[in-house]
Amino acid sequence: QVQLVESGGGLVQAGGSLRLSCAASGTFFSIYAMGWYRQAPGKQRELVADITSGDRTNYADSVKGRFAISRDSAKNTVYLQMNNLKPEDTAAYYCKIRATWPGYGVDYWGKGTLVTVSS
Repeated sequence: QVQLVESGGGLVQAGGSLRLSCAASGTFFSIYAMGWYRQAPGKQRELVADITSGDRTNYADSVKGRFAISRDSAKNTVYLQMNNLKPEDTAAYYCKIRATWPGYGVDYWGKGTLVTVSS
């Protein structure tokens, strides 16, 4: 089984910063992609950013220039540095990884960490 442990959420004022971390553990051959999604109350879950094993990154337009995703492959950990936070960034943030074995991959989700940005 694969476990994801997220940390770093909290309450911050608009314009502030937070850093989210997600550490993966368990039995898998490798991790292809790691990413962060978020879900605000009453809205669908959306991609915030993801990063592949080749360090190719992808960001939602709403966070480009403010958020930065990175990974430490040796630690199976992905980070999301969030700067210049806005009230509309308030949401539960979920980590997702694609763990792979020869011939197939499986997506795993974390339980989420809450980010609240006050105006």
